[in-house]
Amino acid sequence: MAEENSQASSSSKMVTLKASDDALFEVELNIAQEMKTVQVYIDDSEDIEIIPIPNVSGKHLAIIIEYIKKQSKESDADFGKEWSLDDMMELLLAANYLELSSLLQCLCQAIADRIKNKSPEFVRKVFNVENDYSPEEEAELRKEVAWAFEGVDRD
Repeated sequence: MAEENSQASSSSKMVTLKASDDALFEVELNIAQEMKTVQVYIDDSEDIEIIPIPNVSGKHLAIIIEYIKKQSKESDADFGKEWSLDDMMELLLAANYLELSSLLQCLCQAIADRIKNKSPEFVRKVFNVENDYSPEEEAELRKEVAWAFEGVDRD
């Protein structure tokens, strides 16, 4: 019985998260503890008023908090479809920083789904990768592995 009361009190205790742009989010302790980086901060601090999240913007922290709240209630099938690839990449970095593995896995899959059957040029643009092949080298490679370009979408 005492254990149930301590669980109830920890889930209703609120903490404030401060994003890199100074946006503040008051969330239940159990929501904040889903983020391992925040959990370490909580474990290491006695009197917590505001927990800084310096590498995550308010926009993306809001999305992450919503994800944690809905995590067990929704299917991942439509996950991330409403976000731009730029937002997904920022969220991926944030999820990695916060050590939120479930979000990291969902984002990796959503990004993979977005770049599936896309041209190398599109993928290079998404990941900001410079094409270091000469036109001749690229033409030769495309000839050697022509099968890899079958069914590739035009951007």
